[in-house]
Amino acid sequence: MYQCSGQGFADALYRPPIWIPNGPQPTPSPEQLAQQAYNQLRLPSPQIHASPAETQLVNLPTWLWMDRSQWRPQTATASVPGVSVTATATPQSVTWSMGDGSTITCQGAGSPFPAGGDPKAASPDCGHTYRQTSQGQPNNTYPVAATVHWTVAWSGAGQDGTFPDLTTTSNATFAVAESQALNNAPR
Repeated sequence: MYQCSGQGFADALYRPPIWIPNGPQPTPSPEQLAQQAYNQLRLPSPQIHASPAETQLVNLPTWLWMDRSQWRPQTATASVPGVSVTATATPQSVTWSMGDGSTITCQGAGSPFPAGGDPKAASPDCGHTYRQTSQGQPNNTYPVAATVHWTVAWSGAGQDGTFPDLTTTSNATFAVAESQALNNAPR
């Protein structure tokens, strides 16, 4: 026969929990803050501009450009006391899908058509010349897409790194017509 007595017998070995105060919250790593900053980036949608502004013409150069105020690095910062990390997205190029099967990649925002410029002059940095009208296409227009490619880097807390590239895209439609001159002067 066994006899049980002493501490723990009467209370079935129950011991109330002992609460230990929490220590300081762990500080996120620079990589974790960088991911937060990356997730906070808000990149502008491209503003599509073309000249001629209304209807494009077959065999006449079309100038293409983006709004220059948007063609600049975009940043976002994530912070905790004592540590900040900034993610920076920088536009690198814009790829234009012209709707006629052509794709053009421009290394910058493109140049606006100058007031009083020669309409036969090609853009110095971003343009396209249509060879066929958009007649017969849906709504008699070509669907055009401009996709800006952004590189993304981060730095802070004495470290740096990169993220996968991002893209932003806008769409427009271009009507392309053909203009022919007829000479009815007698010979």
